[in-house]
Amino acid sequence: MEFFSLAGNIATHIEDSKKGDKTVLLLHGYMETMYVWEDIYKELSRDYRVIRMDMPGHGLSCTAPVNTMELMATVAKGVLDVCGVEKATVVGHSMGGFAALKCCELFADRFEKMVLLNSHPYPETEEDAALRRREQEVISAGKLMQLAELSIPKMFHPSSLRRLDEKILEMTELCDTHDPAGIVASIKGLVQRGDTSAFLASCKIPVMAVCGDSDGLVTAEYRARIASECKNVRLEILPECGHNVFLEYPERTLELLREFI
Repeated sequence: MEFFSLAGNIATHIEDSKKGDKTVLLLHGYMETMYVWEDIYKELSRDYRVIRMDMPGHGLSCTAPVNTMELMATVAKGVLDVCGVEKATVVGHSMGGFAALKCCELFADRFEKMVLLNSHPYPETEEDAALRRREQEVISAGKLMQLAELSIPKMFHPSSLRRLDEKILEMTELCDTHDPAGIVASIKGLVQRGDTSAFLASCKIPVMAVCGDSDGLVTAEYRARIASECKNVRLEILPECGHNVFLEYPERTLELLREFI
């Protein structure tokens, strides 16, 4: 069931499958909407109660002046409250993974497991922040869709581009639902996010991180650091895969999620 509700004082677009003993909360990434989870949502709903949402500033959800990771975590926890869910496994893709880390840090009693898809716990580098600021300038100039058309295909492994051209086009077209001010507010939140690596290394709940071996954002250096510094994290690296493991290899991702949950 799709509906709107206030969550953490943000009007939020939510879908809740309603049925299942265990609950999975799906948090999408930057410039995505909850519909990016369509296939994963349908498949996981066979076995679990699945909740997905448009993150603040994305899709049909409203925005704050700055969508910090703390705000996103508060909204995600508010969605669980609205849906009457006491505990959930949180699955976050990219930016959604940054928010998932904050969910488990700030609201530890509400989350029983965490999955990071193409995400990491490290703060923005100066180079990352500079790129974000340039994106902000492009969006503020009214060119959000042009940015989407250029950047979204780059998130995929070259071998995935032809076979997933319809999915890439769909993701790009859905960017037209974003309020540009909401995306800018989310960029500001991404730049401001802190270092959660110490939290991840000491996290008491089970954690799995799934990355592509050709992910240009969760680089080989970041993957090596997670393996070295976060011994408690189950790290899975998929071959010939970019920044979208659940889209590029949905069957393997689903297999890992079901096994882990």
